[in-house]
Amino acid sequence: MAQVLEFKLPDLGEGLTEAEIVRWLVDVGDVVAIDQPVVEVETAKAMVEVPCPYGGVVTARFGEEGTELPVGAPLLTVAVGGAEGVGGAGALAAAAEFAGGTGSAGSSASSAASAASAAAESAVSSEYSGNVLVGYGTAGPAARRRRVRRETPAAVAPVAPVVAVAPVVVPAAHPGPVAVISPLVRKLARDEGLDLREVQGSGPDGLILRSDVETALAVRSRPAPVAGYAAAAAPAPGTAVAPVAAERIPLRGVRGAVADKLSRSRTEIPDATCWVDADATELMAARAAMNAAGGPKISVLALLARICAHALARFPELNSTVDTAAREIVRLPSVHLGFAAQTERGLVVPVVKDAGGRTAESLSAEFARLTESARQGKLTPADLTGGTFTLNNYGVFGVDGSTPIINHPEAAMLGVGRIVPKPWVHQGELAVRQVVQLSLTFDHRVCDGGTAGGFLRYVADCVENPAVLLRTL
Repeated sequence: MAQVLEFKLPDLGEGLTEAEIVRWLVDVGDVVAIDQPVVEVETAKAMVEVPCPYGGVVTARFGEEGTELPVGAPLLTVAVGGAEGVGGAGALAAAAEFAGGTGSAGSSASSAASAASAAAESAVSSEYSGNVLVGYGTAGPAARRRRVRRETPAAVAPVAPVVAVAPVVVPAAHPGPVAVISPLVRKLARDEGLDLREVQGSGPDGLILRSDVETALAVRSRPAPVAGYAAAAAPAPGTAVAPVAAERIPLRGVRGAVADKLSRSRTEIPDATCWVDADATELMAARAAMNAAGGPKISVLALLARICAHALARFPELNSTVDTAAREIVRLPSVHLGFAAQTERGLVVPVVKDAGGRTAESLSAEFARLTESARQGKLTPADLTGGTFTLNNYGVFGVDGSTPIINHPEAAMLGVGRIVPKPWVHQGELAVRQVVQLSLTFDHRVCDGGTAGGFLRYVADCVENPAVLLRTL
């Protein structure tokens, strides 16, 4: 006899307590295999596909797309076939019922037969795997992670007379794909009834961004001008004007996580900031020489990461965290370098693991990989956790300086402004040089200003004279 089991939203790790349903991958009545992804959710860290540890027929779903659920809330229920239900009449009847009715039409009965067959296949080896998240312990064979489509098998005869139906008119195919990567952008357009084919993308190769959809919605919501009037008429004197309601935006998902982390940083960490201008002309020349020699291109961020890794080896106080409960400073053995990346979902901080042992070429490749994953919303929780020090290149926004907020529970963050030509005294003469402002925000509990100043000065010396690094290579 079939048993209905409830699958709850699992603990996705790293202290996450809720997730938003982005897209359902199965419908009620579908047959799912063990460890088949059934729903795509967005957490405060990433978007992930959640697999169901049961194999059987989906009998119910809980929550519409866009709904935020807490960890432990029901996601769906699955009818798992027992000895009587595998391949027998009981499974056929149950699958037919879950598919939308018994004996009403040949399509329902044949769909039920297909569901029963797939349910039998799922129950051959096991009814439960214990795995909870794709990419984090899921061990089921990849071939079984598929959605079983409910089609009428040619070999299965209908159990009820075939009911004549009108021919289905299939709409003409769209002449080309819509340039959208983010499922959040698609969802926003779908919720507002906006046809993405009418939106002009401003991203690379015409990619449609969230800002493009929001602009299109704003244009659509503008009232059409009335003929004969060049502008809206002003209200008559003494006429009461209804106040416009303020827009309320929920602080959840990535934005909520960022708000919580930054608030905690400001509350718990007694931070201080120091900064210095540095002549980056020699660093840019060294990069140009590296790239001219052939091979993969080296990014400026990769060179700054190499400098930070060497500086942290000399000043390990800044590669640490504070255990407030034990009242201890914990110096960390490896440098896992986070870097700030702006995406459609907000600010995220991917982490380059073991940055201290990587070459500039390896760092460039890893920065590129993580940045692309961030833009596509494909970063995993593992990509976004474990950082020990953060490098924030806000110069890409065209600004010179900032006072960064430490990425809790780290102890420091290095901010890098834009590199621009400025007047500079070089070798006793006034010259135009490539100048950058560097700022270091640090936790005053782990070190004093002398240590922080020494770290920042060493970074600036390496920027001004990259040959300084040769002593440690």
